[in-house]
Amino acid sequence: MEGKFSMWLLSDIRVPFDAPDEEVLRIAMTKMKHARVTARLHFRIYKKSLDARRKNAIVKVCSVLAQSVEPLALSPAALQRAGARPFVLAAPEVVRGTAPLAARPLVVGMGPAGLFAALLLAEHGYAPVIIDRGDDVEARAAAAERFRNFGVLDTESNIQFGAGGAGTFSDGKLVTRVNDPLCNYVLSRLVEFGAPAEIEQKAKPHVGTDVLRVVVDRMLSRIRELGGTVCYRTRLEDFSCREQSVLVRTSAGELEAGAVLLAIGHSARDTFQMILGKGLFVEPKPFSVGVRIEHLREDIDRALYGNLAGHPALGPGEYTLSDTTGARGVYTFCMCPGGEVVTAASEEGGVVVNGMSYHARDGKNSNAAVVVSVLPSDVGGGVEDTIAFQREIERAAYRAGGGDYVAPVQTVGDFLAGTRGATPSRVSPTYGGGRVRTADLHEVLPPFVCDTLAAGIRSFDKKLSGYAAPDAWLTGVESRTSSPVRILRNEARTAPGYPLLYPVGEGAGYAGGITSAALDGLHSALAMMARFAPIRKEM
Repeated sequence: MEGKFSMWLLSDIRVPFDAPDEEVLRIAMTKMKHARVTARLHFRIYKKSLDARRKNAIVKVCSVLAQSVEPLALSPAALQRAGARPFVLAAPEVVRGTAPLAARPLVVGMGPAGLFAALLLAEHGYAPVIIDRGDDVEARAAAAERFRNFGVLDTESNIQFGAGGAGTFSDGKLVTRVNDPLCNYVLSRLVEFGAPAEIEQKAKPHVGTDVLRVVVDRMLSRIRELGGTVCYRTRLEDFSCREQSVLVRTSAGELEAGAVLLAIGHSARDTFQMILGKGLFVEPKPFSVGVRIEHLREDIDRALYGNLAGHPALGPGEYTLSDTTGARGVYTFCMCPGGEVVTAASEEGGVVVNGMSYHARDGKNSNAAVVVSVLPSDVGGGVEDTIAFQREIERAAYRAGGGDYVAPVQTVGDFLAGTRGATPSRVSPTYGGGRVRTADLHEVLPPFVCDTLAAGIRSFDKKLSGYAAPDAWLTGVESRTSSPVRILRNEARTAPGYPLLYPVGEGAGYAGGITSAALDGLHSALAMMARFAPIRKEM
């Protein structure tokens, strides 16, 4: 019903960082009164963020939605006086096509793109089948814990593969640079399935891995309730396109699909290889590699907030840093306040790291990826060259760690000085519960990456005091920041020459995080629905 009423957005309302929400709403009400708007309005916080550029004057920056209880038109002059603009909460505009589906649609992958696509299809009567090579949330978490503690890798079910995709074992960040009106729809659906309501208001929302696992499980349960089928431990192995359907071979047997949404994720290298062999148009794309850096959480908080560090209204400190002054860019990615560095390998003989934090973000350390941009031309120029480059640095990290998926680590002081051997002091590496080995990361990563990392860390230290602290730790390697390839698609969002195949999400090269992947899944599902008629009545 909300969309039938008139709404306006009042932006850039600034108050002290610890001011209650009631103060923000009072200011918004006053603005509308000064604009001589006398209609009865309902006010609520829309977004809020912190401006901590001045540590002694941190402010909370908010926007507020003003909604009338009946349709109302405001003049441009009134809107200008109030500093408001018209606003509409967007929802997917579903158009159902008329072409019959020869069989149920298949969604390959249970990451954000696949989940949101399958959910929308299920809600509108398309009864999708959704498969993933990995396990359900509970079994997948157990497999990840075995790998963390004992180095026992399940190559089918791990931090990369399984229900929820790679984002399930992360900080659960929902920040995106994608300017899509459905962003808030994605957040509202996550709240519906158990995410905290605060994510709809925060400018930098996060869920946390513990909460995200619950959300993913509930979404998959809902897909089943609506007539969808959820299949775990079912890896896509091959497909053959017919005139009106696709015959799909999986590790669990064959099935026929009326259309296939390929939401395979960024780490399904064997699937990429199979797709190349089928003649789909695939191109290499830029990606990034580097390390995880760990500081004490209290040090990061102090560097960001000064004497106000630890104030409950501020929460754990977050940062996003970048430097593009050199020959190539270096930036931080997926910063995890109060989190840990996790064991993210999915292939035998390689070490891969990622970051994860729980909703409380109360761990001793804070970590982030520090990564360097890599162009296809840096590594040979071909699709297989980009994958081979990632794989080689992962194997180099495995060798440097001494095997058994122990990760190579080096202090920032040693890395910048070109030395090795420093042992943990104030800061201790968190990877694998301490399954690390000191090494020289210059022997793991190529010179152009190491040189840029060093320059970036020194640059970031000027922006965030203590970033280059000698006792901070680097853990290698962060190699799965994004897909190194793109599966091309046309305006219909299908692969050229394959009208029943829809490349979707981060693995296909069209997204870069939980929210953007979810959005891409939604838009591909909408494109498929606009073409085909439902299999059964909307539920």
